Amino acid sequence: MKVLLLGSGGREHTLAWKIAQSKYCSKLYIAPGNAGTSLCGINITLSDSDVDEIKAFIIKENIDMLVVGPEQALVNGIYDAIHSDEACKHVIVIGPSKQGALLEGSKDYAKGFMQRNHIPTAAYRSFTKDNVAAAYDYIDSLKPPYVLKADGLAAGKGVLICEDVEEAKAEVKAMLLAAKFGKASEKLVIEECLKGIELSVFILTDAKSYLILPSAKDYKRIGENDTGLNTGGMGSVSPVPFADEEFMQKVEQRIIIPTVEGLKKEAIDYKGFIFFGLMNVAGDPYVIEYNVRLGDPETESVIPRIENDLLELFKHVGNQSLDQIQMHINPKATATIMLVSKGYPEKYEKNKIINNLDKVNDSLLFHAGTKYGEDNKVRTNGGRVLALTSFGNNLEEALAISYRNAEHIDFENKYYRPDIGRDVL
Repeated sequence: MKVLLLGSGGREHTLAWKIAQSKYCSKLYIAPGNAGTSLCGINITLSDSDVDEIKAFIIKENIDMLVVGPEQALVNGIYDAIHSDEACKHVIVIGPSKQGALLEGSKDYAKGFMQRNHIPTAAYRSFTKDNVAAAYDYIDSLKPPYVLKADGLAAGKGVLICEDVEEAKAEVKAMLLAAKFGKASEKLVIEECLKGIELSVFILTDAKSYLILPSAKDYKRIGENDTGLNTGGMGSVSPVPFADEEFMQKVEQRIIIPTVEGLKKEAIDYKGFIFFGLMNVAGDPYVIEYNVRLGDPETESVIPRIENDLLELFKHVGNQSLDQIQMHINPKATATIMLVSKGYPEKYEKNKIINNLDKVNDSLLFHAGTKYGEDNKVRTNGGRVLALTSFGNNLEEALAISYRNAEHIDFENKYYRPDIGRDVL
């Protein structure tokens, strides 16, 4: 099979690494990829969100399967564009239709879907610039902290947690009236704040049945002890110790099954991954958010634990025969540490030479923001630069190996969080 994988981050290098091992893979293209993905296949200069460009490449190169890493192409309708064209409707797309992608593309739509399908989530209301006063009144009716979410995609930065009422109202004004997040915050969702501990659960679905992937926990804040600004993710661990059999049964019965059945009931074409961002509230799971693709850096902890041939799983998604296959999971734990550029998630410098990549032992090294310089040396090309994933008989062991290798790798102004996994050990 000829496969096109969209994206350029650590998630995509992990997927490329796994796809390249498949007996079904004859050629793998990554658009646009990074220095790491070029070790697994052929990087091509192509926007990972331009539907027309992607479709033209698929037709020209006779691609058999499209695997979508980031969400923007899905929200832009890549699935629909391919399946409505005779020249490429045979292509297996791992990712939902435009309607299905609204689960991530619109927070308001996702909350409505959960409400219609009786899926546990925080109480909420949605507002636009036409009812700012009502938004202020709703904030007054809640207890702090206050959760404010831009309705649309905001590159992972559209969720604010405000500790006091004046700050919350100022942010409502900034989002609705001053377009703080541009078009994404033309509508605003305000939620009650759930108290608990977060985790991520993923499924792969063929629109009929589903397989549950390993659970993971990621760490969003830049600073130790979950302080500072939100990032795309500073590390992850899998499995999550508190996500035991009893808890996961609740997740499946109360959240996964109603979601899959809700998609069927509402005739939404959905073939691909569903990411459930969950909160464990005193032993009960609640949905914080849906994503319509794998998370990053959870992918770097989850995908290495899957022992199945990934393209075989994807073929079953295309044929709607996932119920004929069993997921095989490595029982060992994984821990992923993200190395980032100082200043991230705000201003940071790029183009720093990365040294000692050859000194990494016993860890998988996944590139996130990297490129080859004109001197053919690997250089930094993003805020999140590299992910180190290690296996261990337990989380402590996996973390120790990842941290040891994090010290070896060297680039100017390297930073990583020293406390990944500490809260669940």
